[in-house]
Amino acid sequence: MEWYLKVLKNYFVFSGRARRKEYWMFTLINIIVSIVLTMLDMGVGTYNELTGYGVFSGIYTLLVLIPSIAVAVRRLHDTGHSGWWLLLILIPLLGALILLVVMCFNSKEDNEYGPNPKAVNVDQVAA
Repeated sequence: MEWYLKVLKNYFVFSGRARRKEYWMFTLINIIVSIVLTMLDMGVGTYNELTGYGVFSGIYTLLVLIPSIAVAVRRLHDTGHSGWWLLLILIPLLGALILLVVMCFNSKEDNEYGPNPKAVNVDQVAA
């Protein structure tokens, strides 16, 4: 839950870097919350089959849209890529596949987007 809240605290932060764990834990919790809210929408009758959203899941999706984009951009920075790479998602299937692979890359050493977050965390633990 710590990783999820960390992303939400950095709501509009598109600069810097995000570790793999931060990105994937946010994504996992985001998916779980979305599934629970969709089931709630189905239970109370606010689910719309045409759109695939209900009132609760739709509002939640809008609330986490900006943090989701921000953490994805920071994750791309961590792999040494520009945030503009996120536009690959507009290429059907192939773009999503390329981004999936890139998001799984290990952190690069210090780069133009900041110091390696893994090294920073190790230094903080040692201190």
